[in-house]
Amino acid sequence: MTTNHVDIWNDCLKLIENEISDQSFDTWFKPIKPVKFEKNILTIEVPSQFFYEWLEEHYLGMLKSAIHACLGPEARLEYSIVIENSSHNGASTVKMPTSSHNSFSTANSLNSQLNVNRPIPNPFVIPGIRKFEVESNLNSSYTFDSYIEGDCNRLARSAGYAVANKPGITAYNPLFIYSGVGLGKTHLLQAIGNQIKELSPRKAVLYVSSERFINQFVEAVRKGTVNDFMNFYQMIDVLLVDDIQFLSGKEKTQDNFFHVFNHLRQSGKQIVLASDRSPNDMEGMEERLLSRFKWGLSTSLQSPDYSTRKQILKSKMYQNGIELPEEVVEYIAHNITTNIRELEGAMISLLAQSSLNRKEVDLDLARSMLQNFVDTVSREVTIDAIQQIVGDHLDVEVELMKAKTRKRDIVQARQIAMFFAKEMTRHSLKSIGSHFGGRDHSTVIHALQTVNDLIATDKYFKQNVNEIRKRLSLEAN
Repeated sequence: MTTNHVDIWNDCLKLIENEISDQSFDTWFKPIKPVKFEKNILTIEVPSQFFYEWLEEHYLGMLKSAIHACLGPEARLEYSIVIENSSHNGASTVKMPTSSHNSFSTANSLNSQLNVNRPIPNPFVIPGIRKFEVESNLNSSYTFDSYIEGDCNRLARSAGYAVANKPGITAYNPLFIYSGVGLGKTHLLQAIGNQIKELSPRKAVLYVSSERFINQFVEAVRKGTVNDFMNFYQMIDVLLVDDIQFLSGKEKTQDNFFHVFNHLRQSGKQIVLASDRSPNDMEGMEERLLSRFKWGLSTSLQSPDYSTRKQILKSKMYQNGIELPEEVVEYIAHNITTNIRELEGAMISLLAQSSLNRKEVDLDLARSMLQNFVDTVSREVTIDAIQQIVGDHLDVEVELMKAKTRKRDIVQARQIAMFFAKEMTRHSLKSIGSHFGGRDHSTVIHALQTVNDLIATDKYFKQNVNEIRKRLSLEAN
């Protein structure tokens, strides 16, 4: 195992880069400098307090996974923060003491979370816990008050609010919310949970990603505790499952979720599901499960219009104690039209650049600093469009790319489409895999390596890829 702090950090960056967009990676990880590695502690330097707080709030889990993967579970991470030193007209680095536990205590607050795994407390692993004491795994900042209503989400928000006030009683059971990335599914899901907990504190409310559900089930099978796993989920009063599409292709997990679903609904409990596609467009899912997804209400979230985008930005500013000139807000809202996540990313990128370069935020800074961001967003094509263009060019049906067939021409078309999905979109490897019949991230990694190898060794293949790239470029423009 390497002990050079630069090599260690570069290894961490390779893992992190695959999990986030290029824009986020350039903004939040490229400015970080590795300082030293001693006593199994890697110290990194971040350019400001603002950077530190953002990393800790939004990327802590990713940092933990990267450090553990590169150095083992006992490794720790510490920050050194660059602070402006007005008396010397320069800057210096400060590593805060670890004895306090405020937001400025970098080593203590980060290390305590890096060295502790916090699974959702389950009654079968914590003897004597009462049902209403189950950790809901909710983020308290996701509320209906902070969820801006517009034409893009009015039906979904209204249905969610009705469910939150009368869980298990309305006709919206299950409530199935679907949309593309970054349009507020998770916020709405958790807002429902937070509202229910506020009105009925003794109800057992649980928010869980489908990935977490799958991992818990696999672990239960390994330990022979599947009955305990099922008993735990069947006692929940309100079950909120995010990214349900990742159950695709997981037959045994689907079977167990089917029984959990039936038990909860028959017992008058509330189920809310979120997905990146409607039940009608889901593949690799058992028909009996899909039919149950359609029992209640399925509702979609659309991209917000200009007025709603401005309201969302102002709400985000208020929540974070940020002030931006009106003309800057209008500039961002006018130019970032894809989704809410991009809106927030543009705002935070602007603030990060302001902090890094010690410049006031004005329209000129917004134009210069966000130009690349805006251009990149406007160029991005969807995975669906990539699949269609690759399929047309290679004379392969899109549905066959998502199927389990291993015919050489279909596999190659799938790999090329995955290659361009990674190159031209901000989707994670896991998300890309889900668009191709629920394949995992390792399959996508293999596809990327195969395509790169063939480009380097096969002139005809390279020519095909270049022709597809030209067609995709026209689509983006």
